[in-house]
Amino acid sequence: MVFSSSICCLFLYIFIVVSFISPINSLKIQKQESFNRTFRIEQELQKLKKTIATRLRQINKPAVKTIQIPNGDIIDCVLTHKQLAFDHPLLKGQKPMHHPVNLTEQNQIGNMSDFQLWSLSGESCPEGTIPVRRVTEQDMLRAYSIDSFGRKPSNQYFPHEYAIVRVGNEEFFGAQGTFNVWRPYVERQYEFSLSQMWLASGTYGKDLNSIEAGWHVYPRFYGDDRPRFFIMWTADAYKSTGCYNLGCPGFVQTNQNFLLGAEFSNYSTYKGKQYHITLKILKDKNTGNWLLQYGGNTVGYWPAPLFTHLKYVADEVHFGGEIVNLKTTGSHTYTVMGSGHFAEEGFGKAAYIRNLHVIDSDNNLTPLENPTYEATNKNCYNIQGNTSGNPVWGDYIYFGGPGKSDKCP
Repeated sequence: MVFSSSICCLFLYIFIVVSFISPINSLKIQKQESFNRTFRIEQELQKLKKTIATRLRQINKPAVKTIQIPNGDIIDCVLTHKQLAFDHPLLKGQKPMHHPVNLTEQNQIGNMSDFQLWSLSGESCPEGTIPVRRVTEQDMLRAYSIDSFGRKPSNQYFPHEYAIVRVGNEEFFGAQGTFNVWRPYVERQYEFSLSQMWLASGTYGKDLNSIEAGWHVYPRFYGDDRPRFFIMWTADAYKSTGCYNLGCPGFVQTNQNFLLGAEFSNYSTYKGKQYHITLKILKDKNTGNWLLQYGGNTVGYWPAPLFTHLKYVADEVHFGGEIVNLKTTGSHTYTVMGSGHFAEEGFGKAAYIRNLHVIDSDNNLTPLENPTYEATNKNCYNIQGNTSGNPVWGDYIYFGGPGKSDKCP
């Protein structure tokens, strides 16, 4: 009995000791796990910062001069022959080409510098350089991923809606249009609203080649909700080639007075003054390059070697509006297209693109032949066109809409 009692006492003692030790050990283990998690997170953050820093060094070329403007943009004046375009393997060792200027129409906004907010500071880039909007760490962190920075989001994951006029089944050597500029509301950071023209060739979703230019509001890309001029290109249906503006090797800028991604100093208001820009993209027969012109001034060019199908001609031209709608279930996005008003409201109320032309093999501006008008969601955004050859406006379209509304639930 004494022996049995001693055993019981011993077990009781061990139980009491373990009871005290276990919570202490458990607490130590929890603290260690928490420390390990924090350490791993810190390691990942450091790795991310290092990756971003490396990417920024690749994109942001050394500046001869730097200009900071009140809207927060930092403009680097980069030597023309040292710009990012020439990092492209097909362009390495090349120097910027000089192309003829042959567009004479002027814009209501005025010359090239008048519509760009950055130039109102009185600063400019010196001869032999081009202005480049600096990409920041914050810009990178807003991207879907570091690798996809600057690329257009795929329709597969980000549903796009359109209101466009399209011509096809021909050989096109360029296009031209005059776009009035608005400041549309964009509900979510990862949505955008734009007005542009597209020159395209190839197969959608597979090997589409596209060149695009116009204006857009894109909070994810710029960190604000202000209208900006932009360009875009792809050689593989937006999968891995091309980007906006000068965010990747490709487009070669040659004009020192023009900023891609520039915020507009003025934009149209409902029933108020209308501001517009005239843009032209055309094939240079001597080099095969696609030139971008604004109001009689060549901004730069997309080199022909960037493309497969567009190395030769475009077989489709589109003009109109586009938005991204991330509300794939339930109600529609409130993001508006154009002015936020439907096409039938007309001048001063709806967005327009006028003096629509395509360019033939002889570099002639010609009207749109057999155009097709398309709106993916007519209750939310629509389009109306006129190809009767108005003596002042030529061929034109009105387009846009409010997004979510009684008609667009």
